[in-house]
Amino acid sequence: MAKLMKYSEAVKNFDPVLGLEVHVELGTKTKMFDAAPNEFGGEPNTFVTPVSLGLPGSLPVVNKKAVEYAIKIGLALNCSIAEYCRFARKNYFYPDLTKAFQTSQYDEPIAYDGWVDVELEDGEIFRVEIERAHMEEDAGKNTHIGGADGRIHGAAYSLVDYNRAGVPLVEIVTRPIEGAGARAPEVAAKYVQTLRDIFRALDVSEARMERGNVRADVNISLRANSDAPLGTRTETKNVNSFRAIDKAVRYEISRQAQLLSEGIAIVQETRHFHSEDGTTSSGREKSDAEDYRYFPEPDLVPVAPAREWVEELRASLPELPTARRRRLRQEWQFSDMEMRDVINADAVDLIEATVAAGASPATARKWWMGELSRLANEDEKTLEELSVTPEDVAQLQSLIDEGKINDKLARQALDGVLKGEGSPREVVVSRQLEIVSDDGPLIEAVEAAMADNPDVVEKIRGGKMAAVGALIGPVMKATRGQADAGRVRELIMERI
Repeated sequence: MAKLMKYSEAVKNFDPVLGLEVHVELGTKTKMFDAAPNEFGGEPNTFVTPVSLGLPGSLPVVNKKAVEYAIKIGLALNCSIAEYCRFARKNYFYPDLTKAFQTSQYDEPIAYDGWVDVELEDGEIFRVEIERAHMEEDAGKNTHIGGADGRIHGAAYSLVDYNRAGVPLVEIVTRPIEGAGARAPEVAAKYVQTLRDIFRALDVSEARMERGNVRADVNISLRANSDAPLGTRTETKNVNSFRAIDKAVRYEISRQAQLLSEGIAIVQETRHFHSEDGTTSSGREKSDAEDYRYFPEPDLVPVAPAREWVEELRASLPELPTARRRRLRQEWQFSDMEMRDVINADAVDLIEATVAAGASPATARKWWMGELSRLANEDEKTLEELSVTPEDVAQLQSLIDEGKINDKLARQALDGVLKGEGSPREVVVSRQLEIVSDDGPLIEAVEAAMADNPDVVEKIRGGKMAAVGALIGPVMKATRGQADAGRVRELIMERI
């Protein structure tokens, strides 16, 4: 492992500058330039056409819906939309790119000069300037067999799946992000989360990072201070979780700071992120734009979106995440701190869906920010990765409201749901968790507890009402926690 400078010391001695290139796969029915299905998974090399495979003589045709989605993204990011733009060929060879070039946009992107405001954990707003958002196609996927950690180094052979080749992408490129200082990792992660939320609000992508629908290339450079020229950058490729983005930025800052403090120059290169230990490793020396020999794509006509169409799309934009969160905070009557906690936990959508399924905002928040958040942290998962749905949570709370279970029993029911035993109602039945409402068994348990604890009974008779709890406990134990504590208290007092 590389020698690292302590992070706090690194950001004290150097000024970090970020740059992020975020790729989002668009949720169109077909690919960017051909009619092959744009679907996740499938048998390898089945979602392809001659265009996907770059076979000689095959000609591309632009997907209009992909252009529409790209314009919507540009508008949501406060970009100007080009009146005229072209595709270009980005030339390089790699096995997952059969044509030996990627159809992308270079000097004429569909959207440019935008910005997005990012809300940090303490409520501070940090503005990120957008240089461009351009359309392109995705490459296929290589699987290296026999190498360490699935990488090409040491692999016996490689397999290529072209199902993803030609999937529509929009790449969003920031201008250098300056002034983040020690909060650079948080700014980077929150920026990508903000974009992810925008993509979902626009309904242009499922934006599932675990599937690679959204992934970020993270550029980091250090300089002596904010007045110094920009330093040499590294680009950590294809980082696809918020936690990983935070760790990649933090690691690179510490690594580069250590090298610079030793008088060692930073190499402009791509790097790979390793999720298992939060480190990065060298990939290849980074190519500059001229190395790709960009030239206009001769097989595609320019894209010239009519101004009327652009304005129609602008008018059709949905409520964007920042405005939606403000509205929901008021509707749910959450405090600023409560809402900020919900946002930081990425639980807004989950709570909204739980409320829509019938729970109150307060109880939805209680479950997602309480027990479920604890379980997710224990398993190092996000809330979305837990095998429980908003409908499950609403049903669980409904069972409590109906008096069928209490909070303690609800946690047992939730355990069953997470273990795949069924819905909350099904788990309550199969585990026999429903509260005992028949007075017969309760009276037996109450009388047994009183007989076993005569001193407690005398204390209660003497006016020490707090001692009732000492009798309720044994009753609850005898009924496996399935007694109604309020009814147990009533039965005790009747007998005393």
